[in-house]
Order: sequence, then structure tokens, then C-alpha cells
Amino acid sequence: MNYITVIEASEKWGISERRIQKLCEENRIDGAVKFGRSWAIPKDAQKPVDARFKNIKEQCNENTDN
Repeated sequence: MNYITVIEASEKWGISERRIQKLCEENRIDGAVKFGRSWAIPKDAQKPVDARFKNIKEQCNENTDN
């Protein structure tokens, strides 16, 4: 399995490196593995859904309001 770094995942998903680290700590990224102080994230891992929204429709409306 190929892995990417937190920095690469941050660029790929458009969220901060710190947020990626928190998602890994919360086990919200399937297959993420910690090596010392670094995280290895599977290259094909999906970006976790934003838990602040109850459904996808709300999230889509929020994104189009900007």
C-alpha cells in the first residue's frame, strides 16, 4: 500500500496540516498509521466528512454561500 504524508494530504484535501493530524488522532482516516511523531496516510484514503454538518445537503449549501 502506498502512503502519503500529512503535508501531501493537506494539499490534496485543502485543509490544514494540523486538522489532518487531529483527524488521524481521532481515527477518522481509515488506515492512517503513526510512525514516531509522523502519520502515514493511505494514498487512496477518502477525506472524512465534516462532522459539523448533519447531512451532505447542509454542507453543499454552506459551500455555495461563499
